[in-house]
Amino acid sequence: MYTPGVRIAYLGTPEIAVPTLEALLAAGHDVALVVSRPDQPSGRHLRLAAPPVVEVARRLALPTVQPEKLGTAEFVDRLRALRLDAAVVVAFGRLISPRVLDVPRLGFVNLHPSLLPRHRGPSPIAWAIASGDGETGVSTMLLDAGMDTGPILLQRRTPIAPRERTPELEVRLGAMGAELVVETLAGMAAGTITPVAQDPAQATVTPKLDRKHGRIDWTARAEVLARYCRAFDPWPGQFGNFRGARIKVHGLEVAAPVAGNESVGSVLAVSGAGISVRCGEGTVAVLTELQREGKRRLPADAFVIGERVAPGEHFA
Repeated sequence: MYTPGVRIAYLGTPEIAVPTLEALLAAGHDVALVVSRPDQPSGRHLRLAAPPVVEVARRLALPTVQPEKLGTAEFVDRLRALRLDAAVVVAFGRLISPRVLDVPRLGFVNLHPSLLPRHRGPSPIAWAIASGDGETGVSTMLLDAGMDTGPILLQRRTPIAPRERTPELEVRLGAMGAELVVETLAGMAAGTITPVAQDPAQATVTPKLDRKHGRIDWTARAEVLARYCRAFDPWPGQFGNFRGARIKVHGLEVAAPVAGNESVGSVLAVSGAGISVRCGEGTVAVLTELQREGKRRLPADAFVIGERVAPGEHFA
């Protein structure tokens, strides 16, 4: 049975961390402190903006801190003074020092949006899609000194839809994770959850997303490029060059094979459905939404009319 009133600190930063904070409060937990990253420059004018978790915490009048460092004696003393049962971490974005991990009675519970030990690291949602995984999920684990290496508490699985993009999957996993964290705290308080060590032989580590991941490699198979288009949305996106100018590709689908020996990146056909382009190993992709640098996004039919794209041209 669920035991209300577990006293916790909550550590989180981006939008995906908001549902769990709200779920913990709705479940009756005592959120004694919200810890988030410092405000960061945002938008066209680079004005300082609070993280989404801080905005919610302020709206709910929760005690909030945004320290530059977590390992200071001042911060550790503040946590100890709260007499915490547990701490919950969701996409906080920073490793937590061992001296901090030892403070709560039940430890630090981390929510990770993957089926650990697969896709440890900073970008598990995007890389689950990019890797062609048929399913993913959420895991709760006890934090240790490593990166996503602590023992697993609970997991939930979900299929990845064929055309699901990172923002859509992130919303689903955020909601799933919120429910799982509430269930995890209940089980820990009741003593009914046994942590299970991860198998390092099954572990994979995701790289941090970088702008280089957005450059389209037309020698890749069309199905790989289609996954990358969905995975790297909204950032770094997918981009290439056309007529010497940068082009962002917001929509890319796999087309039926077409015989021919055209070089990769060649435009094979143009229609209302999109621009057919030769990809690696003889595969074909259809570009369905494009954006010339400095211009607005356009469906392929409008882009074709505006740019007068013709078969035989080339994307690089």
